[in-house]
Amino acid sequence: MNTFQRLLALSAAASLAATLVAAPAGATAHRPSCPSPSKAEARRSFDARTDRPPRGATAIRGVRVDHLPRGFTYGQVVVNRHGGITEYGYQWSDDRDDVDRRHRSLWVRVVCWPQARRLGQLRNAPFDLGTFSGDPRTVRFGGRTALVQEGDGALGAGLYAGWVERRGVVVTVMAGEPFRSQLGAIIKGIRL
Repeated sequence: MNTFQRLLALSAAASLAATLVAAPAGATAHRPSCPSPSKAEARRSFDARTDRPPRGATAIRGVRVDHLPRGFTYGQVVVNRHGGITEYGYQWSDDRDDVDRRHRSLWVRVVCWPQARRLGQLRNAPFDLGTFSGDPRTVRFGGRTALVQEGDGALGAGLYAGWVERRGVVVTVMAGEPFRSQLGAIIKGIRL
């Protein structure tokens, strides 16, 4: 065996060893197409359990919210499955009344909707709550183009935004009145 063949064999052995060490059992090399809740998370949502204090930036499995404003006192996982769609999110809130304009609330949701491909589809999206039925405008935040509209009665006061992150994955954000000016930073800081 000449030197070149030895180096080739060592390289192949090292590559195989690195692959075996780097990929533990059950791990996948690619990220899932859409973050989905665990059975325990779905149960917490069904039982309407709250977290005091609220969870932090990684409250939604598979999603990171890097710009999370302060001042929340509790949070809640929200999971809704219907018609082949999974809506999975987290609501941060404080103890003020919902009609108080100073009420601090933030809702980040990921919707696994296989038909989602274009931003315009969000106007007629089959979401149970938080539809873009008003007069949304298109705004660009940190490289993302999103539909933005005023929050309606069901969502409370503030700004509601949504975009197609990638095929089949929609992200929506409802930022309460105190966070209107931070909506761009919140959207820019969301990572899937």
